[in-house]
Amino acid sequence: MPGLTIQLKRITKYGVLSTFTTALVIISTITFSSFAPSLAQVPIVAEAIISGTSQSPEITGRVVLSETAEGLRIIGTIANASPGEHGFHIHEYGSCANDGQDAGDHFNPVGVQHGHLLSHGFEYAHAGDLGNIYVNPDGTSSWDQIYPGLTLSDSSYSVAGRSFILHADPDDFGQPSGNAGPRIACGVISIR
Repeated sequence: MPGLTIQLKRITKYGVLSTFTTALVIISTITFSSFAPSLAQVPIVAEAIISGTSQSPEITGRVVLSETAEGLRIIGTIANASPGEHGFHIHEYGSCANDGQDAGDHFNPVGVQHGHLLSHGFEYAHAGDLGNIYVNPDGTSSWDQIYPGLTLSDSSYSVAGRSFILHADPDDFGQPSGNAGPRIACGVISIR
């Protein structure tokens, strides 16, 4: 299965996988591959328009999400942010009110510890633990990543109607939810 080989290479670049996580990736890839024809016929697409909070009102961005045979593809761009690494997570509620505080905590449907979703899988990371993005010296960032197991459709791991939060600092992956600093930008994930 070419998709499985590509996905395992993508995930193993973040470190050694546990046996359980490797099995989860294989099962997720096989499960999603079996639905590939229906997803190709009816693509499910969502987007989030990213806006800065009062701490960094100049930040703008856009994130597009689509279901693929391998998992949820998240493509994003950010502009006017401070250079360096910033924590970037999916939070539990679809609200950016109160400077992003109304987005709640990291999306964590099964109550596990904080980690990096691609490295640790759902057993050892919140479903919203996307890690860090790197902002270039010109204040821009762009990325394109697939997350096996996340969805837009009705499931425990659906991110539709939740929010992306960009933090001021890098996620240090400490417990219970890292120390990424204030919420400097937010965007609600809406089905188009």
